Amino acid sequence: MRYLIALVAGMAAGGALAAGCIYFNPFAAHSPDAPPADGPRQQMTLSYSAVADHAIVYTNAGEMRRQPYPEKVLQLWEPPIRQTEIMTTIMRDESNAPAGIGIKFSSRSEETRVLSGKALIDSAWYVFLPARGTLLIAQTENYWDYLREIVVPAHWDSANAWKGDWRGTITSGPGESGTVRVYGGSGAFEGLESDALETLSARAYSADIGPVAMQGLLTIKIPDTDSPAADNELAALGTD
Repeated sequence: MRYLIALVAGMAAGGALAAGCIYFNPFAAHSPDAPPADGPRQQMTLSYSAVADHAIVYTNAGEMRRQPYPEKVLQLWEPPIRQTEIMTTIMRDESNAPAGIGIKFSSRSEETRVLSGKALIDSAWYVFLPARGTLLIAQTENYWDYLREIVVPAHWDSANAWKGDWRGTITSGPGESGTVRVYGGSGAFEGLESDALETLSARAYSADIGPVAMQGLLTIKIPDTDSPAADNELAALGTD
């Protein structure tokens, strides 16, 4: 019996040590804080709520902490899309006024490597800004810091909740500098190729239902131009 107890204790200690090494991994990769400035550029920001029931529509396979919204929306239970989330939400400009609609598709990445601090999601945004144009943003996101600093503490808390003031960059590629490439589809953005970052700002999280108070922010670099017509278009976008 004492050998069995020693074996179980050893396994538990080994598991705790491994979990501690993963959690406190000093070699985990970190995302950049801002898109690279490689020339005269302007900046446009679009914010949104990352809380499921603040969206117009949010859905997944129905097995995640964030439950589909509205309640009777179709769920993504088919095997090819079982690990996928889809959100349609209002995008807001710098003055917090509604600027358009954003549709985001997110799927778990096969490139996830927990030992390297990579909890990866592959995602794509389709952003429609009425009378302005459309944007396509495809990226790889790393949620390692988010999991380590918010999700795990929420599970450790006696109330199964986390409260604080956290801000982090989730974009980690596919650009070599850790940014994402942005492609314009129509309107003032037609032909646009640029960089962007997506960040999250969290104040409350529940281990039972997911984000409670959380905002997302897309920061997009717009190349400067000498064209007066283009300048007028960019001014209408609320750039700074």
